Amino acid sequence: MNFWNSFWDIIWWFLWVFVFVAYLFALVAIFADLFRDRKLSGWGKAVWVIFLVVVPFLTALVYLIARGSGMAERTAEAEQQAKSATDAYIKQVASSNPAAEIARAKELLDAGTITPDEYASLKARALAH
Repeated sequence: MNFWNSFWDIIWWFLWVFVFVAYLFALVAIFADLFRDRKLSGWGKAVWVIFLVVVPFLTALVYLIARGSGMAERTAEAEQQAKSATDAYIKQVASSNPAAEIARAKELLDAGTITPDEYASLKARALAH
């Protein structure tokens, strides 16, 4: 009997693939959370990893129940830190004044890095902002 003969066999196969992929995503999230947690000792992390290797499904379920709320807090904190870093970078890049840009372009021109035409283009772009 060929596996792909029955429509319901195909649906059942896709369901199991979905469950497996969702489980892999949960494992990745758990491992990321384990190593993101600064309050948990190295020994505690090692115990969780050992149990995740030996009894993976049960340990993942216990981890999500026992440490799920802290997991959400640590994830939100990491996202906030990433957003703050991105905002600071954008503010730094966007807040440069035209005089500073023209001065940098002049330094590049004096060093021979750019041509006078490129300098004129950079100067015009800085003055346009």
